[in-house]
Amino acid sequence: MDLFEKCQQFTLADDVKAAGIYPYFRAVEENEGPVVSMEGRKVIMAGSNNYLGLTADPRVKAAAVEAIEKFGTSCSGSRYLTGTIDLHNQLEERLAKYLGFESVLLFSTGYQTAIGVVAGLCGRGEYIISDKENHACIISGAIMAKGAFAEFVRYKHNDMEDLERVISRIPEDASKLIVTDGVFSVSGELVNLPELNRIAKKYGARVMVDDAHAVGVIGEGGRGTASHFGLTEETDLVIGTFSKTFASLGGYVAGPERVINFLKHQTPALIFSASPTPPSCAAALAALDILEKEPERVTKLVANADYVRKGFEELGFEIMESPTAIVPVIIGDVEKTLVFWKELYDRGVFVNAFIPPGVPPTMSMLRTSYMATHTTEQLDQMISVFEEVGKKLQLIS
Repeated sequence: MDLFEKCQQFTLADDVKAAGIYPYFRAVEENEGPVVSMEGRKVIMAGSNNYLGLTADPRVKAAAVEAIEKFGTSCSGSRYLTGTIDLHNQLEERLAKYLGFESVLLFSTGYQTAIGVVAGLCGRGEYIISDKENHACIISGAIMAKGAFAEFVRYKHNDMEDLERVISRIPEDASKLIVTDGVFSVSGELVNLPELNRIAKKYGARVMVDDAHAVGVIGEGGRGTASHFGLTEETDLVIGTFSKTFASLGGYVAGPERVINFLKHQTPALIFSASPTPPSCAAALAALDILEKEPERVTKLVANADYVRKGFEELGFEIMESPTAIVPVIIGDVEKTLVFWKELYDRGVFVNAFIPPGVPPTMSMLRTSYMATHTTEQLDQMISVFEEVGKKLQLIS
């Protein structure tokens, strides 16, 4: 069979487009934070990961422009060779201090960070133990490591009994890395880090937490999952991204200096990739400045999410509880989820539709997420629109 034949046969997206309920690749024409312009009209944005609302902050934009004026638009090389500028070093030092780790290493994207760390650390005869609902970047890193003869095993989602069952079957003297999302990106659930760390210590495993959706959201001053549980000193590695709280693009890993030094000189994802751009670094630094000086933004973000969570519960929607900025509304049926999404969009509210295979077959949902800059009026309007559509589709009474 010709390689491209499967591409010709893939018509699912075309069918959904023809039905008028295609929710993906919608262009944002202007970004003002909690309100954006799409298809020539203003829409309340309740699907962004711009948690602190900093992508449109004048201070962040000014920092990016200043960096372009000084360094240009690109570093034109890898960190290993000609692609390091002083902004990279400053951001690494500042993040290490903020997060409470010895050292930090930057990557060009968050996805690349997970691949670089997991595949860079784990090789022949070493074990990667992953939550079944970890982000795709972690799975990709584990598959790459498996190609280098590492072992890749998984445990049931956030099920610490199953984690212990899985890890207890691994040879005692084998090197082991337990990898988990801190805040799971689809559901907003929080990992049971205290129990996971207990199991890791019992079986001699290291722990890596992906805090993409946790930094700026939970923990002291937004310092993430380990901070939330008071376990920073007991958590070996934390990875994260600049594309959410830090209003930029790029990623990082925080951990012991010797481990960071090893990755800096060994992982192909860093050595053979162009470095983060000057405006990306400058924007992330400016966002970190704001986060440190204005921790009340974290409090407001969580309050906004809790406000909507309570509103949805009172209306009778099925949601998932968590202390995070993500509030999923479970619809169940794929078609009804897409119709619900379109009804919301037509009424001026944008959310994310998650359907299989991104979620289990009966868990199609509308994933909503919030910003510190959403106003109460905007949240009330959004809740009202959900109520109107929910009653129209007979999901609530």
